[in-house]
Amino acid sequence: MSSRERILGRVRRALADVRDDDTPYEQAIRRDYLSEHGERSVAETVELLAENLADYRAIVHRCAGEELPDVLGRLLAARGARTVLVPPGLPERWLETVDATRVPDRAASTPHELDRVDSVVTGCAVAIAETGTIVLDGSPDQGRRRITLVPDHHICVVRVPAQVVSSVPQAMPRLDPARPLTWISGPSATSDIELDRVEGVHGPRTLEVVLVSGDEVAPLA
Repeated sequence: MSSRERILGRVRRALADVRDDDTPYEQAIRRDYLSEHGERSVAETVELLAENLADYRAIVHRCAGEELPDVLGRLLAARGARTVLVPPGLPERWLETVDATRVPDRAASTPHELDRVDSVVTGCAVAIAETGTIVLDGSPDQGRRRITLVPDHHICVVRVPAQVVSSVPQAMPRLDPARPLTWISGPSATSDIELDRVEGVHGPRTLEVVLVSGDEVAPLA
């Protein structure tokens, strides 16, 4: 008997006395829990997001919509980025002051090619204040999942307050489970058995988040 057969046998025995139930999953699971902890204003929700992002060691910036191109240009120049990876649907206006060479998001790009890129700039699908999490869903302003996992420096633009929610339950209805979702809470990090933190192991070593208010570019589908 294989390991698979033994495991399946145990599952069948555990379910032997469970009655058949055709109740749809959406009805069987209760959804009457609170969707957020406490009550916050929009401004307080954005402040909580910034606080939790910083707590996860992301670098947080704030600006108005008209200031975004200058902010992105300044951040990339300060990083010394000579190349910047650009998703196909990133608004052109965002990078109009950037001097770095733009690298398109291509299916043919190899991991080694992506690793040579200095920075990547993306939008996001939603940002969750209570967990300090940014969610990418592969939309045109975010590109393929791998472009935010291989380069060492990621700048993510979050439209405030349109893309900010308080909690995970509030974020879920905005997301399509069939899309390639990437949940990011700070720069990539892990700890060994002695709890020594190492950053950049399975993603960007540096995550910068720009909270932009009043951006006139409509969120992309």
